Amino acid sequence: MKLAIPKEILAGERRVAAVPETVDKMVKGGLEVWVESEAGQAAFIPNSDYEKVGAKIAPDAASVYAEADIVLKLQRPLFNEQAGKQEIDLMKEGAILVALLQPMSYPDVVQKLAARKISAFSVDLIPRITRAQRMDVLSSMSSIAGYKAVLLAAGAFGKLIPMMTTAAGTLPPAKCLILGAGVAGLQAIATAKRLGATVEAFDTRPAVKEQVKSLGAEFVELELGHEQAEDAGGYAKELSPEFYKKEKELIHQHVKGADIVITTALIPGKKAPVLITTDMVKEMKKGSVIVDMAVEQGGNCELSKVGQDVVEHGVTIIGATNLPSTVPIHASQMYSKNMHNFLFHLYVNKELKLDLNDEITKGALVTHKGEIVNPKVKEIVMKGGTT
Repeated sequence: MKLAIPKEILAGERRVAAVPETVDKMVKGGLEVWVESEAGQAAFIPNSDYEKVGAKIAPDAASVYAEADIVLKLQRPLFNEQAGKQEIDLMKEGAILVALLQPMSYPDVVQKLAARKISAFSVDLIPRITRAQRMDVLSSMSSIAGYKAVLLAAGAFGKLIPMMTTAAGTLPPAKCLILGAGVAGLQAIATAKRLGATVEAFDTRPAVKEQVKSLGAEFVELELGHEQAEDAGGYAKELSPEFYKKEKELIHQHVKGADIVITTALIPGKKAPVLITTDMVKEMKKGSVIVDMAVEQGGNCELSKVGQDVVEHGVTIIGATNLPSTVPIHASQMYSKNMHNFLFHLYVNKELKLDLNDEITKGALVTHKGEIVNPKVKEIVMKGGTT
């Protein structure tokens, strides 16, 4: 069975879907692994490292996709300028694709995959259950992103982060506010604390309070009443307009005093909630910094711009995208291990077994045998776009 590792073609993407360590296991597991030439170059992995563990090097995209039964990728399929075709059209009909597809944001890609009869698994849809922890790509990548977001903020901030006693007097520590205490938010808290900041964190889910406090941060709490702030999978969910009004009032109070704000609030399949308005930015201290980690989904800050750093009302607002790709060596290693664990959930005893009754397999499967099989994705596609 042939497995392909193409070179990622999205601008700025430096990660690769499999590193030599996991390719070695794939080869030993009975797979014929083909890696597109220089697929690992941006992550500092030469072709020779793949060849040493038994992989074969394909000279170009057309060659690596040709006759591949399984394709492992990071980003969704795009139009390949060099090949002159959409990557989906380079795959053989009926092949298996495993990638971070973000299907609710790209329904057009989903439709093309279904038309090509590709069995497409989106690893960002793997359910967050105990059995699937070793496959949790989102947690791996979010952890890197949370870490890097604080470093970006520190680089843009015009002051020192930790308290320092110097010959010129004592400098107080920076005040950092983290909005959203998922994996990215928790890593941001930990990183800001390591740098010496005083940290507050806000999240709609009371269940994360102990995790926040265990990292040494203060938990900013909003009384929810009877509203449930998370879904069955542990993700934040959409709440009532009344709740969001109270939430903004509370955030407003804390944003005014913060030197650094990291926003991480996302709702799967929805536009990111606006938590910081223009009026809030106007009241922030001059020289303070916002890093909007939700910028690609619309942004938590009203003034964020995708892929840009802007200064508004004396506040630097960073809209950096794809933060895990800025740490390509470790990001590739982590992603590769998650992908290996998911792959060998499907490929057992040298046979491909798609058990559609299995919670992990069913949860991640988006298209199969020409049909869109994920109900939420199908609903969005039927509506003609994202919600």
